[in-house]
Amino acid sequence: MLYNLFYPLSSQLSFLNVFQYITFRTMFATLTALIITMLIGNVVTDMLRKWKLSQITKGYEPKRHKSKEGTPTMGGIMIIGTTVLSTLLWADITNHYIILLLILFVGFGLVGFADDYIKTIKRNPEGMRGKSKLFYEILLSTIIVFLLIQLDNSGKVTSITLPFLKNFIIDIKWLYVPFAVFIIVGTANAVNLTDGLDGLVTVPAITAFGVYGLFAYIMSNYTFTSYLYLPHLPQTGELAVFCGAMFGAGLGFLWFNTFPATIFMGDVGSLSIGGSLGLIACMVKQEILLAIVGGLFVMEALSVILQVSYFKITHGKRLFRMAPLHHHFELKGWSEPKIIIRFWIITFILAILAISTLKLR
Repeated sequence: MLYNLFYPLSSQLSFLNVFQYITFRTMFATLTALIITMLIGNVVTDMLRKWKLSQITKGYEPKRHKSKEGTPTMGGIMIIGTTVLSTLLWADITNHYIILLLILFVGFGLVGFADDYIKTIKRNPEGMRGKSKLFYEILLSTIIVFLLIQLDNSGKVTSITLPFLKNFIIDIKWLYVPFAVFIIVGTANAVNLTDGLDGLVTVPAITAFGVYGLFAYIMSNYTFTSYLYLPHLPQTGELAVFCGAMFGAGLGFLWFNTFPATIFMGDVGSLSIGGSLGLIACMVKQEILLAIVGGLFVMEALSVILQVSYFKITHGKRLFRMAPLHHHFELKGWSEPKIIIRFWIITFILAILAISTLKLR
Protein backbone atom coordinates (compact mmCIF):
# COMPACT_ATOMS: atom_id res chain seq x y z
CA MET A 1 0.00 0.00 0.00
CA LEU A 2 2.78 2.43 0.92
CA TYR A 3 4.60 1.36 -2.26
CA ASN A 4 1.51 2.01 -4.39
CA LEU A 5 0.92 5.33 -2.63
CA PHE A 6 4.40 6.82 -2.45
CA TYR A 7 6.48 5.35 -5.28
CA PRO A 8 4.46 7.10 -8.04
CA LEU A 9 5.37 10.38 -6.31
CA SER A 10 9.11 9.66 -6.46
CA SER A 11 9.50 11.71 -9.66
CA GLN A 12 8.55 14.81 -7.63
CA LEU A 13 10.08 13.77 -4.30
CA SER A 14 13.29 11.86 -4.95
CA PHE A 15 13.61 10.48 -1.39
CA LEU A 16 10.47 8.39 -2.01
CA ASN A 17 12.48 6.45 -4.58
CA VAL A 18 13.53 4.18 -1.73
CA PHE A 19 10.15 2.45 -1.98
CA GLN A 20 11.15 0.83 -5.24
CA TYR A 21 13.68 -1.37 -3.42
CA ILE A 22 12.32 -4.75 -2.36
CA THR A 23 15.12 -5.11 0.20
CA PHE A 24 14.06 -1.87 1.93
CA ARG A 25 10.39 -2.86 2.03
CA THR A 26 11.21 -6.40 3.19
CA MET A 27 13.25 -5.11 6.13
CA PHE A 28 10.51 -2.73 7.21
CA ALA A 29 7.82 -5.39 6.74
CA THR A 30 9.85 -7.58 9.11
CA LEU A 31 10.22 -4.81 11.68
CA THR A 32 6.55 -3.79 11.43
CA ALA A 33 5.27 -7.32 12.03
CA LEU A 34 7.82 -7.95 14.80
CA ILE A 35 7.08 -4.77 16.74
CA ILE A 36 3.29 -5.06 16.47
CA THR A 37 3.33 -8.74 17.50
CA MET A 38 5.43 -8.02 20.56
CA LEU A 39 3.26 -5.06 21.53
CA ILE A 40 -0.04 -6.95 21.31
CA GLY A 41 1.20 -10.34 22.52
CA ASN A 42 0.15 -9.98 26.16
CA VAL A 43 -3.17 -8.38 25.20
CA VAL A 44 -4.03 -11.23 22.81
CA THR A 45 -2.97 -13.82 25.40
CA ASP A 46 -5.22 -12.26 28.04
CA MET A 47 -8.15 -12.10 25.59
CA LEU A 48 -7.79 -15.76 24.65
CA ARG A 49 -7.61 -16.72 28.32
CA LYS A 50 -10.69 -14.62 29.09
CA TRP A 51 -12.62 -16.30 26.25
CA LYS A 52 -11.44 -19.71 27.54
CA LEU A 53 -9.72 -20.55 24.27
CA SER A 54 -7.22 -22.81 25.98
CA GLN A 55 -5.25 -25.95 25.18
CA ILE A 56 -6.99 -29.30 25.66
CA THR A 57 -4.93 -32.50 25.59
CA LYS A 58 -6.26 -35.52 23.73
CA GLY A 59 -5.23 -37.96 26.42
CA TYR A 60 -2.64 -40.03 24.58
CA GLU A 61 0.25 -37.52 24.57
CA PRO A 62 3.20 -37.93 26.97
CA LYS A 63 2.04 -37.36 30.56
CA ARG A 64 3.95 -34.12 31.02
CA HIS A 65 1.70 -32.49 28.38
CA LYS A 66 -1.06 -32.48 30.97
CA SER A 67 0.60 -29.41 32.49
CA LYS A 68 0.04 -27.53 29.22
CA GLU A 69 -3.74 -27.66 29.60
CA GLY A 70 -5.22 -24.22 30.17
CA THR A 71 -2.54 -22.41 28.17
CA PRO A 72 -4.22 -19.99 25.72
CA THR A 73 -4.22 -21.28 22.16
CA MET A 74 -5.23 -19.87 18.74
CA GLY A 75 -2.36 -17.39 18.99
CA GLY A 76 -1.98 -17.90 15.25
CA ILE A 77 -4.58 -15.17 14.74
CA MET A 78 -1.90 -12.76 15.94
CA ILE A 79 0.58 -14.08 13.37
CA ILE A 80 -2.00 -13.87 10.59
CA GLY A 81 -3.14 -10.38 11.55
CA THR A 82 0.31 -8.81 11.81
CA THR A 83 1.61 -10.57 8.69
CA VAL A 84 -1.36 -9.49 6.57
CA LEU A 85 -1.19 -5.91 7.88
CA SER A 86 2.56 -5.64 7.33
CA THR A 87 2.32 -7.18 3.84
CA LEU A 88 -0.48 -4.80 2.83
CA LEU A 89 1.58 -1.86 4.08
CA TRP A 90 4.87 -2.68 2.38
CA ALA A 91 4.16 -4.92 -0.63
CA ASP A 92 2.79 -4.04 -4.06
CA ILE A 93 -0.86 -4.91 -3.46
CA THR A 94 -1.55 -5.13 -7.20
CA ASN A 95 0.89 -8.04 -7.56
CA HIS A 96 -1.11 -11.21 -8.29
CA TYR A 97 1.34 -13.38 -6.35
CA ILE A 98 0.67 -11.33 -3.20
CA ILE A 99 -3.10 -11.32 -3.72
CA LEU A 100 -3.33 -15.11 -4.18
CA LEU A 101 -0.93 -15.78 -1.33
CA LEU A 102 -2.90 -13.64 1.13
CA ILE A 103 -6.16 -15.33 0.12
CA LEU A 104 -4.72 -18.80 0.74
CA PHE A 105 -2.98 -17.65 3.93
CA VAL A 106 -6.20 -16.34 5.45
CA GLY A 107 -8.26 -19.21 3.99
CA PHE A 108 -6.13 -21.90 5.62
CA GLY A 109 -6.24 -19.83 8.79
CA LEU A 110 -10.04 -19.99 8.74
CA VAL A 111 -9.93 -23.78 8.38
CA GLY A 112 -7.59 -23.93 11.35
CA PHE A 113 -9.80 -21.50 13.27
CA ALA A 114 -12.81 -23.79 12.77
CA ASP A 115 -10.75 -26.74 14.00
CA ASP A 116 -9.54 -24.84 17.08
CA TYR A 117 -13.06 -23.58 17.78
CA ILE A 118 -14.41 -27.13 17.94
CA LYS A 119 -11.54 -28.16 20.22
CA THR A 120 -11.83 -25.27 22.67
CA ILE A 121 -15.40 -23.99 22.69
CA LYS A 122 -17.13 -27.30 21.98
CA ARG A 123 -14.59 -29.13 24.15
CA ASN A 124 -13.88 -31.79 21.53
CA PRO A 125 -10.11 -32.52 21.64
CA GLU A 126 -10.20 -34.19 18.20
CA GLY A 127 -11.46 -31.03 16.50
CA MET A 128 -12.88 -30.97 12.99
CA ARG A 129 -13.24 -34.29 11.18
CA GLY A 130 -10.05 -35.06 9.28
CA LYS A 131 -11.84 -35.63 5.98
CA SER A 132 -13.72 -32.32 6.25
CA LYS A 133 -10.55 -30.40 7.02
CA LEU A 134 -8.71 -32.06 4.14
CA PHE A 135 -11.59 -31.32 1.76
CA TYR A 136 -11.49 -27.57 2.48
CA GLU A 137 -7.70 -27.48 2.20
CA ILE A 138 -7.73 -29.26 -1.17
CA LEU A 139 -10.60 -27.12 -2.48
CA LEU A 140 -8.95 -23.83 -1.56
CA SER A 141 -5.54 -24.96 -2.84
CA THR A 142 -7.01 -26.12 -6.16
CA ILE A 143 -8.74 -22.77 -6.72
CA ILE A 144 -5.60 -20.80 -5.92
CA VAL A 145 -3.34 -22.96 -8.12
CA PHE A 146 -5.84 -22.74 -10.99
CA LEU A 147 -5.91 -18.93 -10.67
CA LEU A 148 -2.12 -18.86 -10.48
CA ILE A 149 -1.91 -20.68 -13.80
CA GLN A 150 -4.53 -18.43 -15.40
CA LEU A 151 -2.78 -15.24 -14.27
CA ASP A 152 0.69 -16.41 -15.24
CA ASN A 153 2.60 -14.33 -17.74
CA SER A 154 5.97 -16.02 -17.41
CA GLY A 155 5.13 -19.28 -19.17
CA LYS A 156 6.91 -21.17 -16.38
CA VAL A 157 4.24 -21.64 -13.73
CA THR A 158 3.51 -25.28 -14.66
CA SER A 159 7.20 -26.18 -14.76
CA ILE A 160 9.28 -27.79 -12.04
CA THR A 161 13.00 -27.48 -11.35
CA LEU A 162 15.39 -29.70 -9.43
CA PRO A 163 18.01 -28.53 -6.92
CA PHE A 164 21.67 -29.11 -7.85
CA LEU A 165 20.91 -29.31 -11.61
CA LYS A 166 21.49 -26.48 -14.10
CA ASN A 167 18.65 -25.45 -16.39
CA PHE A 168 16.57 -28.48 -15.43
CA ILE A 169 13.04 -27.35 -16.18
CA ILE A 170 10.21 -29.74 -17.03
CA ASP A 171 6.78 -28.45 -18.01
CA ILE A 172 4.21 -30.91 -16.67
CA LYS A 173 1.29 -28.73 -17.87
CA TRP A 174 -2.04 -29.40 -16.12
CA LEU A 175 -0.55 -32.20 -14.05
CA TYR A 176 0.94 -29.30 -12.15
CA VAL A 177 -2.42 -28.64 -10.47
CA PRO A 178 -2.56 -31.87 -8.40
CA PHE A 179 1.20 -31.66 -7.88
CA ALA A 180 1.00 -28.14 -6.44
CA VAL A 181 -2.08 -28.97 -4.37
CA PHE A 182 -0.18 -31.90 -2.87
CA ILE A 183 2.74 -29.60 -2.00
CA ILE A 184 0.50 -27.00 -0.36
CA VAL A 185 -1.76 -29.37 1.58
CA GLY A 186 1.11 -31.67 2.50
CA THR A 187 3.20 -28.80 3.86
CA ALA A 188 0.27 -27.38 5.83
CA ASN A 189 -0.38 -30.69 7.58
CA ALA A 190 3.31 -31.46 8.11
CA VAL A 191 3.74 -28.11 9.89
CA ASN A 192 0.59 -28.85 11.87
CA LEU A 193 2.01 -32.21 13.03
CA THR A 194 5.28 -30.57 14.06
CA ASP A 195 3.51 -28.07 16.32
CA GLY A 196 3.63 -30.15 19.46
CA LEU A 197 6.22 -28.56 21.74
CA ASP A 198 6.82 -24.98 22.90
CA GLY A 199 8.38 -23.04 20.03
CA LEU A 200 9.26 -26.19 18.12
CA VAL A 201 7.55 -25.19 14.89
CA THR A 202 8.12 -21.43 15.07
CA VAL A 203 11.86 -21.32 14.41
CA PRO A 204 11.84 -23.89 11.56
CA ALA A 205 8.94 -21.99 9.98
CA ILE A 206 10.54 -18.54 10.08
CA THR A 207 13.83 -20.06 8.91
CA ALA A 208 12.05 -21.57 5.91
CA PHE A 209 10.41 -18.23 5.12
CA GLY A 210 13.80 -16.56 5.36
CA VAL A 211 15.25 -19.00 2.82
CA TYR A 212 12.31 -18.64 0.45
CA GLY A 213 12.39 -14.87 0.82
CA LEU A 214 15.96 -15.00 -0.47
CA PHE A 215 14.94 -17.24 -3.37
CA ALA A 216 11.97 -14.99 -4.22
CA TYR A 217 14.27 -11.98 -4.45
CA ILE A 218 16.88 -13.84 -6.50
CA MET A 219 14.31 -15.26 -8.92
CA SER A 220 13.06 -11.74 -9.67
CA ASN A 221 16.52 -10.44 -10.55
CA TYR A 222 17.65 -11.17 -14.12
CA THR A 223 21.36 -10.80 -13.31
CA PHE A 224 21.19 -13.31 -10.46
CA THR A 225 19.08 -15.84 -12.34
CA SER A 226 21.34 -15.70 -15.40
CA TYR A 227 24.43 -16.27 -13.28
CA LEU A 228 22.84 -19.03 -11.16
CA TYR A 229 21.01 -20.81 -14.03
CA LEU A 230 17.56 -20.25 -12.53
CA PRO A 231 14.28 -19.35 -14.27
CA HIS A 232 13.69 -15.60 -14.26
CA LEU A 233 10.37 -14.67 -12.59
CA PRO A 234 10.21 -10.85 -12.43
CA GLN A 235 7.16 -10.49 -10.18
CA THR A 236 8.14 -12.95 -7.45
CA GLY A 237 10.28 -10.37 -5.69
CA GLU A 238 7.23 -9.08 -3.83
CA LEU A 239 6.97 -12.45 -2.10
CA ALA A 240 10.12 -11.51 -0.18
CA VAL A 241 8.06 -8.80 1.54
CA PHE A 242 5.53 -11.38 2.73
CA CYS A 243 8.34 -13.69 3.85
CA GLY A 244 9.87 -10.80 5.79
CA ALA A 245 6.53 -10.07 7.44
CA MET A 246 6.15 -13.74 8.37
CA PHE A 247 9.67 -13.81 9.77
CA GLY A 248 8.95 -10.76 11.94
CA ALA A 249 5.57 -12.02 13.10
CA GLY A 250 7.01 -15.45 13.91
CA LEU A 251 9.95 -13.96 15.79
CA GLY A 252 7.61 -11.75 17.81
CA PHE A 253 5.36 -14.72 18.54
CA LEU A 254 8.36 -16.75 19.69
CA TRP A 255 8.84 -14.21 22.52
CA PHE A 256 5.65 -15.62 24.07
CA ASN A 257 5.78 -19.15 22.63
CA THR A 258 9.28 -20.12 23.76
CA PHE A 259 9.57 -22.69 26.57
CA PRO A 260 7.64 -22.52 28.82
CA ALA A 261 5.05 -21.12 26.42
CA THR A 262 2.38 -18.67 27.58
CA ILE A 263 0.49 -19.05 24.30
CA PHE A 264 0.20 -21.63 21.50
CA MET A 265 -0.45 -20.86 17.85
CA GLY A 266 -3.08 -23.60 17.37
CA ASP A 267 -4.18 -24.97 14.01
CA VAL A 268 -5.16 -21.47 12.91
CA GLY A 269 -1.45 -20.66 12.94
CA SER A 270 0.17 -23.91 11.83
CA LEU A 271 -2.15 -24.53 8.87
CA SER A 272 -1.88 -20.97 7.55
CA ILE A 273 1.90 -20.98 7.95
CA GLY A 274 2.33 -24.36 6.27
CA GLY A 275 -0.10 -23.65 3.44
CA SER A 276 1.49 -20.31 2.58
CA LEU A 277 4.98 -21.82 2.72
CA GLY A 278 3.93 -24.53 0.25
CA LEU A 279 2.39 -21.97 -2.11
CA ILE A 280 5.50 -19.77 -2.06
CA ALA A 281 7.60 -22.82 -2.94
CA CYS A 282 5.36 -23.32 -5.97
CA MET A 283 5.43 -19.66 -6.95
CA VAL A 284 9.23 -19.43 -6.99
CA LYS A 285 9.54 -22.80 -8.73
CA GLN A 286 11.44 -24.42 -5.86
CA GLU A 287 8.90 -27.07 -4.88
CA ILE A 288 11.39 -29.94 -4.58
CA LEU A 289 13.73 -27.76 -2.52
CA LEU A 290 11.00 -27.66 0.13
CA ALA A 291 11.96 -31.23 1.08
CA ILE A 292 15.31 -29.78 2.19
CA VAL A 293 14.21 -26.41 3.59
CA GLY A 294 11.32 -28.03 5.44
CA GLY A 295 13.17 -31.25 6.13
CA LEU A 296 12.12 -31.18 9.78
CA PHE A 297 8.45 -31.03 8.76
CA VAL A 298 9.00 -33.90 6.31
CA MET A 299 10.69 -35.94 9.04
CA GLU A 300 7.80 -35.39 11.47
CA ALA A 301 5.15 -36.26 8.85
CA LEU A 302 7.03 -39.36 7.71
CA SER A 303 7.30 -40.58 11.30
CA VAL A 304 3.49 -40.56 11.52
CA ILE A 305 3.06 -42.30 8.15
CA LEU A 306 5.65 -44.95 9.01
CA GLN A 307 4.19 -45.49 12.48
CA VAL A 308 0.66 -46.02 11.17
CA SER A 309 1.83 -48.25 8.30
CA TYR A 310 4.07 -50.38 10.49
CA PHE A 311 1.31 -50.71 13.10
CA LYS A 312 -1.13 -52.04 10.48
CA ILE A 313 1.38 -54.35 8.78
CA THR A 314 2.62 -55.91 12.03
CA HIS A 315 -0.85 -55.97 13.65
CA GLY A 316 -0.06 -53.78 16.64
CA LYS A 317 3.71 -53.32 16.83
CA ARG A 318 5.20 -49.81 16.90
CA LEU A 319 8.19 -48.45 15.02
CA PHE A 320 8.54 -45.45 17.35
CA ARG A 321 7.52 -45.11 20.98
CA MET A 322 5.09 -42.44 19.80
CA ALA A 323 4.58 -40.31 16.70
CA PRO A 324 5.15 -37.55 15.62
CA LEU A 325 8.86 -37.96 16.17
CA HIS A 326 9.26 -35.33 18.90
CA HIS A 327 6.99 -37.42 21.16
CA HIS A 328 9.30 -40.41 20.59
CA PHE A 329 12.21 -38.49 22.10
CA GLU A 330 10.02 -37.24 24.94
CA LEU A 331 9.26 -40.84 25.90
CA LYS A 332 12.98 -41.65 25.69
CA GLY A 333 13.47 -39.18 28.52
CA TRP A 334 14.79 -36.15 26.65
CA SER A 335 13.80 -32.83 28.20
CA GLU A 336 11.54 -30.59 26.13
CA PRO A 337 14.14 -27.81 25.68
CA LYS A 338 16.73 -30.37 24.50
CA ILE A 339 14.39 -31.72 21.82
CA ILE A 340 13.44 -28.22 20.68
CA ILE A 341 16.98 -26.87 20.44
CA ARG A 342 18.31 -29.96 18.68
CA PHE A 343 15.47 -29.84 16.14
CA TRP A 344 16.26 -26.16 15.59
CA ILE A 345 19.91 -27.04 14.93
CA ILE A 346 18.80 -29.58 12.32
CA THR A 347 16.68 -26.84 10.74
CA PHE A 348 19.63 -24.45 10.46
CA ILE A 349 21.79 -27.16 8.85
CA LEU A 350 19.06 -27.90 6.30
CA ALA A 351 18.61 -24.18 5.57
CA ILE A 352 22.33 -23.81 4.84
CA LEU A 353 22.19 -26.87 2.58
CA ALA A 354 19.19 -25.41 0.74
CA ILE A 355 20.92 -22.09 0.15
CA SER A 356 24.04 -23.92 -1.04
CA THR A 357 22.04 -25.34 -3.97
CA LEU A 358 22.25 -21.88 -5.52
CA LYS A 359 25.91 -22.57 -6.32
CA LEU A 360 25.99 -26.36 -6.34
CA ARG A 361 24.28 -26.86 -9.66
